[in-house]
Formats: sequence, structure tokens, C-alpha cells
Amino acid sequence: MLPSLLIIDDFLCDPMLARKAALALDYDPNYKQGNYPGHISTTALYIQGLDERVSKAINAPVKAATGTSHCHCRITLKGDKGRSGVHIDPAFYSGILYLSLPEHCKGGTEFFRHKRTELERVPSDPRGITSAGYADINDLIDDVVNRDTLHKAKWERTMLVPMRFNRLILFSPWLFHNSGAAFGNSPETGRLVHLMFFAKADR
Repeated sequence: MLPSLLIIDDFLCDPMLARKAALALDYDPNYKQGNYPGHISTTALYIQGLDERVSKAINAPVKAATGTSHCHCRITLKGDKGRSGVHIDPAFYSGILYLSLPEHCKGGTEFFRHKRTELERVPSDPRGITSAGYADINDLIDDVVNRDTLHKAKWERTMLVPMRFNRLILFSPWLFHNSGAAFGNSPETGRLVHLMFFAKADR
């Protein structure tokens, strides 16, 4: 069974090199393609051996999920707003590597319970979806995630995984989650993360 959440500190051998490379990427505002706050890099920042390390950590083979912003970086500054809030990811497994410096780190990644349904995630099996009162997974996602994504009062935060420089969090994309508070007034002082979206790979 896949772990719901893993935290790996000191993930990279040279995180300052990765941070420098992330800051050197292009963050063209016109490239933005999602509902997230802030700006995403126009190109990816690949980490050697990433798939193998994550596969070993979660005990399941993974590869880059096509059609996602896998290995792209995102910068979010104080005041940046997105068009969605609590959400799920279109992937088999998700990851976030924090690259903000220790003196700038605030917030982290938040996880939630949906008050009306008492769900903390999209159920992984048909029986769970039926027990929640829905005919299929799309009905559940539509009524819970899409309907209430921006309504803070509809959600109860269950956990905050604090941001720490060079900390990687790996988690089930079906958990209801959202990025923590944005901060900083420049790319160098803002919320800088490296995003990971994995698909299941053949062994």
C-alpha cells in the first residue's frame, strides 16, 4: 500500500546549486497555464536519479506524468492569488521540494478535511465513493473539490507540513491539499518550490 505522506529532509546533496538553477529559469507570466498562485518556470529542472529515489522511497515504480508541470519550479510572492484553493493533483503520486532559504521559509503545504462529507481525500476504491454518497469519482470531485475549492469555511485544516530548505514531501495526490502562505517580494526571498507529478511505471 502506498504511503499517504512521506517527509525527506536534506534530499539534495547540493541544494544551493539546485536553488541557483531554479532562480535562473524563465518565469514568463504568459506561460501560466493553471489556477495556482504565482508563476511557473517555462522549462523543467531535472534532478538526476529522481525517479529511482522516489520509487525506492514509496516502494512503487514511478516516472514523469505526461501533461503535467513535472520538475518545473514555481515562485509565489506575497499577495499572489490563484483561481483555486484546496485541490487534488492529476497524478499517481505528488512531490514538492522546498528551495526557499531557511531565513525566508514560512508556511508549507496544508492538508484538509471537507466538513460536509468528512472526507480527507478522494476514496481510492468504488466502495469508498459509494459510501460517501456518490455514483462515481467524477461526481465526487465535482461536488467536493470543484464546488468548494475556494470556500475556506467548507474545509478544516488537518495538518501543515512546514516548509524547510531542501525538504521533500511526497504524498498521495488524492489528499485534499493546498500550498501554504506566500511570502517575499522578489524571487530570491519568495516561496520557491520544485514540483513533481509522477505516473506509475512498469517494473
